[in-house]
Amino acid sequence: MRLTKTVAEFVRRERVCRVATADARGRPHVVPVCHVLLDGRICFGSGKAAGKVRNLEANPRVAVAVDAYTDAWSHLRGVMVQGTAALVRRGPRFRRIRKALYAKFPQYPTDAALGESDSVIVEVTPTHVYHWGF
Repeated sequence: MRLTKTVAEFVRRERVCRVATADARGRPHVVPVCHVLLDGRICFGSGKAAGKVRNLEANPRVAVAVDAYTDAWSHLRGVMVQGTAALVRRGPRFRRIRKALYAKFPQYPTDAALGESDSVIVEVTPTHVYHWGF
């Protein structure tokens, strides 16, 4: 499933999203992450031992919410993407996504560097997209 141009631009521009995973028993886990949109996929980095990564190894289904809150509720906007996650552990694809993350978030290399030895890139391919306020 492809994101519309308007929704893709919103996801691309926003700086934080929330990622929901579930372990093999279905226990939910939700965390904020910094993301990039690349080739129609939502991508973010993580430590190899993080809970979201362990969950995705057992259950690759994922939901990602990107929203912009305002006290003027008539202007609320957001996107919820359901999809499947692939873990990119090393190689050219890892480095390409890392480069995009570093470009969007200049503090990444010094504050939370992503190394192929201790990190993974999570790549979410949308299967369903819901949005509001557009």
